[in-house]
Amino acid sequence: MNKREGGGGCSKQADSVRDANVNPSSPIIAAFKVFQQELDTKHDKHERLVKISRDVTIESKRTIFLLHRVTSVPDAEEILNEADVKLDAVRQKIGLIADELRGEDIYQFHKAFTPGIQEYVEAVSFQHFIRHRSLISLEEINARLVFMRTEKADPKAPADAAPLAAYVLTFHVTPSDYLLGVADLTGELMRLCISSVGNGDIDTPFQLSQFLRQIHDGFSFIGNTGPYEVSKKLHTLRQSLGKVEDACYTLRVRGSEIPKHMLADVFSSRATMMDPEEGVV
Repeated sequence: MNKREGGGGCSKQADSVRDANVNPSSPIIAAFKVFQQELDTKHDKHERLVKISRDVTIESKRTIFLLHRVTSVPDAEEILNEADVKLDAVRQKIGLIADELRGEDIYQFHKAFTPGIQEYVEAVSFQHFIRHRSLISLEEINARLVFMRTEKADPKAPADAAPLAAYVLTFHVTPSDYLLGVADLTGELMRLCISSVGNGDIDTPFQLSQFLRQIHDGFSFIGNTGPYEVSKKLHTLRQSLGKVEDACYTLRVRGSEIPKHMLADVFSSRATMMDPEEGVV
């Protein structure tokens, strides 16, 4: 037996002797067991929130894909109503997040669910813009995240005999999640611009250009006072604005020269040239 193996055997023997000498009724051991239970409970809640957030993200993305069909159907209201149903289902999942956060400090678990909330803000603001041509406010988003719940009025009473008490549960989207969701919205608006032109809609690109300038100006006022992720997404926002402005320029200057059915291909290729991450020319 070499020294390393011998040392390992002695270490195991020392550990077993030390464990045998531990008093299970010691207040220190009891305190650590309480800490262990608290940490396990917190980690389990974190994992549940991560799973719910993934579901929220997936369903929100599906809603966004659905909304992009408004440029190719004769009745856009039918698509918007279908999106309402999907967003209602997403809100029910956000209600599950609210259930998990009841009585908790949300900022302890914020990283677990923030991706899903940002994606939901992107989806609901995209739908709101298509329907109203304006930006939904944070107050309007939070007003829809109110849930009715019931619980036993007397927790000690039997389950079959205890009366139920109703209470209101709310979920508040944080300002940072709202800002980051709106920043992601600009990419969807750029795609809406390209698809609109491809379907012969010449007015939407100019509306989008003005709207994106207003969003860009608003983010510029925030500067370094907002979340640190804003600076990263501001670069993407500027790229989206540049692509939409380039599309409007082409429509204004060369719109009469290019057949309508070819405009989308022209804009798509020019957008790729402007974005080095999508292609190199």
